[in-house]
Amino acid sequence: MKKIKLNCIILLIACCSSTAGYSQFGGWKDKILEVGTAMGTKKLGLDEVLKKPAAITTSFDDVDMKGSKFPDLIAVKNAQQLYLLPKAATGGFVLCEGFFEMTNKSYCLKAGTYAPSKGDGYMYAPILGPKHNIITTILKNAETKPEVNQNDIQVLLWTIIARTRFADYSGQVKLTAVALLSPMELTHLEGGMLGVLPASVMSKAKSKLPSGIQDAFEAENNIRKMVASGNYTYAEMEKYAIIAGMAPSRSDVPSGIWTLHPDGYYIRYFPAGYSVTKVQLYVPAALIASGKTIVYDATDDIACPANTGSQRLAQTNEPLKPDYSVKINCK
Repeated sequence: MKKIKLNCIILLIACCSSTAGYSQFGGWKDKILEVGTAMGTKKLGLDEVLKKPAAITTSFDDVDMKGSKFPDLIAVKNAQQLYLLPKAATGGFVLCEGFFEMTNKSYCLKAGTYAPSKGDGYMYAPILGPKHNIITTILKNAETKPEVNQNDIQVLLWTIIARTRFADYSGQVKLTAVALLSPMELTHLEGGMLGVLPASVMSKAKSKLPSGIQDAFEAENNIRKMVASGNYTYAEMEKYAIIAGMAPSRSDVPSGIWTLHPDGYYIRYFPAGYSVTKVQLYVPAALIASGKTIVYDATDDIACPANTGSQRLAQTNEPLKPDYSVKINCK
């Protein structure tokens, strides 16, 4: 019953907000949110905390190495701009034969990890986990909402990865969520999420977790604290999401390695930090000759690092500094 009431409150908040106008909430709406927070808050036992699933579960174990090729085995020739290809009705680009590349917006999907560094090997993996539909929806809707800042979207994604309940949202991140998600989608930001964990629970939980994920677990709780307070800057949020320094690279998965995508083309990634990624595609002639329409839609893709201490990078169909005056030769 409490869950039903809480969802109704969330729907009321979202419906009363102007999604198109990306406008501010009134004070009375914040009062409603406070009631929702009180209704949704409960003390979590240690076992329940540890059983809560990660919002996004993609790891390098989800990368299909079959058919992958080292960088020198596919030589890039006359690469054309990916964003000049015809747009698909469902989103993304309709592929044709040849080499294509695009420098696009990207987003970190794992808090408490190292930023990409030179030499890191990244390969394709799908977005997996309980919140994968929410993540892809945000990335798709962001294409049609240029007024929503990339940093604000990144904070929203970190908030979701940190498993923050929508009832705890406040400030700018709340506005961003309402701008990019429907009222029904907002209700999905309650199930499986966590409130701010007290220090005693955090300490016990960390002691039962593998050392490799303790930092991420603590970073997520710090993000939930900041979101609930509404008093933070992007730099402060980034400090918890991004660990200073560099993760060691893996020689068996070099930078520029090609992944054979399930749809039959090859793809590789060159991140420049976490907010920008250069993507390259090789589309074999035989794939197009089959007659099947092949679409590259980045919003369900993760550039997944071979080093588990580095960040998963969500990809987008949004090019940076596009030049649409150039003509494309598509066979």
